[in-house]
Amino acid sequence: MTVPVWVTPISMVVYTVLLMLLTEFMRRHYRTSMWVWVVSLVTIPLWIANIPGDDWFRWAKNLSVILPLIFAGLGRIAAVEQKDTPFWRTMRKRWVRWVLYGIVFCNIAEATLRDVQMGNMMNALAGFILCVTMPFGDKFWKYDTSSHGEILSYTVPMWNFLYTTWNACFVYAEGHEFFASTCCILAAAELYPIVMRRPELYITGRIYTLGAHLLLRSCFPLLFPTIMNSAAWFNPDFMAGWGLFNGIIGIPFVFWYCYQLHTGRADVAFRRGKARAVYLEGRANGTIDEYGDPVALPAPAAGKPQAPALPDDDAAPVAG
Repeated sequence: MTVPVWVTPISMVVYTVLLMLLTEFMRRHYRTSMWVWVVSLVTIPLWIANIPGDDWFRWAKNLSVILPLIFAGLGRIAAVEQKDTPFWRTMRKRWVRWVLYGIVFCNIAEATLRDVQMGNMMNALAGFILCVTMPFGDKFWKYDTSSHGEILSYTVPMWNFLYTTWNACFVYAEGHEFFASTCCILAAAELYPIVMRRPELYITGRIYTLGAHLLLRSCFPLLFPTIMNSAAWFNPDFMAGWGLFNGIIGIPFVFWYCYQLHTGRADVAFRRGKARAVYLEGRANGTIDEYGDPVALPAPAAGKPQAPALPDDDAAPVAG
């Protein structure tokens, strides 16, 4: 089925806006968000019908995005509601941050392996660099208990840009007809934190837009090739040049990233805007530790009222 040329740009704009609205809905409604992804598992029969059994990448991508979104939803509930049971206390430990970090790491690694498989080696180098330079899970990933339990990740602008151009190049090579729709989810993830004026919401925007996009592709495989087919945009020489560009710009970023860690500047440099100000103030006042977590208050003197109890020492509750 052929659609008029004007349908593609209009559908791309509409899809990008819808994805940003979806992300905001998911951010505000942490319980509903988790259950949406739980219920989405009933569409697995459609995945079986529409995804070839030997397409390891598509199956790995779906499972490594949808299932972790459910896990992330549990973490958001634990962070906001502060339930005092063994399970919910466990879900507030620092290891949960490392799981989130590991999930994103694995998603990048999957696509990087596919790049190697396709021979797009310089773009694969960019993917490897993204894995190496992703901010550590314990210090730079949080659940924000002051709001809706959002996942906060203190990535820097260059990491976000490299991720966007790397992923766009990957899809350009791997699924030509889906390139236009992929540009929409990448644009939505970039624009959402800018609109919200909260740069630490980039990963939140990325995971929810990607999850929604993968579900649509798996359930309605002809949707995007029909309304925004970009197969004709593919040029192998441009793909090779794009991958080369991504690999080259990633190299100096590795040195900058390592320098920030080596000099101890990363704690401040990776945070931006209000999050940086809150972190600096908390550190100056001694109310938060190097991980950005609350410092346990000293025991009150005799006869003085006791301060409210803080969450577990391994909790991950603050936005700073």
